[in-house]
Amino acid sequence: MSNIVLAATGLTKTFDQGPNHVHVLDAVDMRVHAGDSVAVVGPSGAGKSTLLHLLGGLDRPTAGGVEIMGQPLSRLGNKARGDLRGRYMGFVYQFHHLLPEFDALENVAMPLLIGGVKVAEARSRATALLAEVGLDHRLHHKPSELSGGERQRAAIARALVNRPACLLADEPTGNLDQKTAANVFDMMLDIRRELNTALVLVTHDMGLAAKMKRRLELVDGKLIE
Repeated sequence: MSNIVLAATGLTKTFDQGPNHVHVLDAVDMRVHAGDSVAVVGPSGAGKSTLLHLLGGLDRPTAGGVEIMGQPLSRLGNKARGDLRGRYMGFVYQFHHLLPEFDALENVAMPLLIGGVKVAEARSRATALLAEVGLDHRLHHKPSELSGGERQRAAIARALVNRPACLLADEPTGNLDQKTAANVFDMMLDIRRELNTALVLVTHDMGLAAKMKRRLELVDGKLIE
């Protein structure tokens, strides 16, 4: 059995700006194996975030396709695609996107509850993961009561609570000061390793990219290893 968790074949994305066609991605091929860690780097506006949205099934390509755990996204309806994402993918962004009306524990348990896990088990797993990211004393604090680093650690716990096959991270520490960013990122790598979760990281930070097994550069719509 293949251990490829995420595959892109001929992935192309074109945006129409008036009479012009802007080619952001041009027949990109990519394979991500279980436990792999891949940095995607490139200049601002190169299409790194667009690539991540396509890989996660959050947007549709102009041509080409994406497979998650061997299942082609193009053949799935919206609900099935959402279910596949919820089961196998985790997402971390530059901004935490925590729900302000819920505390840290409720935010982290949310993906499990949506996936049909019983409340007691969801809370137990969320509590364990929050302890692992150093937030066991902040379980019942709302996002507004957490520091920037704490909010991002809670967002990482939420992304990993489903034990996804692949984590997609878009500048996950870009909103933090350098020292906090380094601590949060190293913690994310440690937990990812424990869970054998693949990681695809989009970043401008070459220091973060250097901690990945592979580095790909997006240049003129092409992905170069």
